[in-house]
Amino acid sequence: MNIALLLVLVLVLAAEFANGITDAPNAIATVVSTRVLSPMRAVAMASVLNIVGALVTGTAVAATVGKGFVKPEAIGLEAVAAAAISVIIWTTITARIGLPTSKTHEIVASLTGAGLAVGGTSVLLSSGWTKVLAGLGISIIVGFVGGYLIMISIYNLFRNSTNSAVRKLFSRLQLLSALFVAFSHGSNDGQKFMGIFTLALFLGGVVGSLQVPVWVILICGGTMGLGTMFGGWRIIRTMGFRLTHLEPVNGFAAETASGMAILASSYLGIPISTTQTVNSAIMGVGATRRLSAVRWGVTRQIVTAWLLTFPVCGLLGYILAKLFNLLGL
Repeated sequence: MNIALLLVLVLVLAAEFANGITDAPNAIATVVSTRVLSPMRAVAMASVLNIVGALVTGTAVAATVGKGFVKPEAIGLEAVAAAAISVIIWTTITARIGLPTSKTHEIVASLTGAGLAVGGTSVLLSSGWTKVLAGLGISIIVGFVGGYLIMISIYNLFRNSTNSAVRKLFSRLQLLSALFVAFSHGSNDGQKFMGIFTLALFLGGVVGSLQVPVWVILICGGTMGLGTMFGGWRIIRTMGFRLTHLEPVNGFAAETASGMAILASSYLGIPISTTQTVNSAIMGVGATRRLSAVRWGVTRQIVTAWLLTFPVCGLLGYILAKLFNLLGL
């Protein structure tokens, strides 16, 4: 294992750490905003469940990321380095202004841009993008509709109950739904960087295939969990407080809907955006009261960040990979 490979692996872990910092709030924003858990307890819970989710749910998503967007044999370590740095740059910028973005889209766009820079269009693959588009539909449609339908079902089931009784019950149930969404977050987001890490090992000649070793799962899962402990309060504020008003029952519905969508996608090998799924579920839950209950101005800012992610990260990956090539790295 040479110095160049070690440096690339460190960059991938740095991106994974940033993933833990900025995506952890997506999983715990609702449980914090409803005051069922304090921020510190929610972060500690998410840290553990992120690691567990990454460890026990297989590596189907990692395989999609590692070999579904560029031909592994046709690129070099400079492409992986460019992708990792692009993720770190865009994550840092959006986190500073409190906007949640999709690590899925950051990774695939930057890796595609880097692959295009070093090998041209011949190295690009469409199979991964097909799954990303499927994940896009699942996150937005299933998240929104699932949150809406679960909330409507709860309203019907508890229409004769008092508000205090409902709040007491769902303050307890939301602990379970928060655990569920944190676990599902680890099952999908943790795997994405495992795929990139294993790709770097393959390019460096350390492993002979893109099967993810157990020690890679442990390192990447642990790094994400460590990053989660430094989760960003600004993003929690955007998602948990600014999108719509949430009570424990609303948080339970949003977390249950998003957790189900994310976990199903993990088993199907579909990289899905936790950010988009949770946001969509929160909006679906808010829309059950009335459409105006959702603060659509905040939603537009989030959607703008989502839309910018593809071209910005793709361009960053392309420029950085070209630069590394010119410098002979």
